[in-house]
Amino acid sequence: MKKGFTLIELLVVLGIIAVLAAIVIVALNPARQFAQARNTQRVSNVNAVLNAVGQRMVDDKGLWDSTCGAVTVTLPSSATNIGSGAGLIDLEACLVPTYISEMVLDPSNGTTADTGYQIFLDTNNRTVVSAPAAELGETVSVTR
Repeated sequence: MKKGFTLIELLVVLGIIAVLAAIVIVALNPARQFAQARNTQRVSNVNAVLNAVGQRMVDDKGLWDSTCGAVTVTLPSSATNIGSGAGLIDLEACLVPTYISEMVLDPSNGTTADTGYQIFLDTNNRTVVSAPAAELGETVSVTR
């Protein structure tokens, strides 16, 4: 009498191993994990900018004082990228280093010329800061 495994037993074991391997690969998907980490950084950065703007407004009795040293900065009424590039709103002179240690940048494509974040005042005069480059279909936007 021969001893060994039947074909059915081998196929069941291989099927179980394949299912477990698929679960592990999905759970440890590195690209997704990195995208989630970048989105978490974006949430932190958006909150940091919004907190800095809010602190500056508190110091100015609830209003945005548009004079930032020798520069005049007015918060826009439509979404405008933050940065020192042409056509963007440069908040660095208004916020750094008093309210935030340095200007935050989007972890994927942010530069000092274009941080990758947007700011505007909505119709209710509330400040909105967002990260339009958020990944995984997420929306990163905070309003105060």
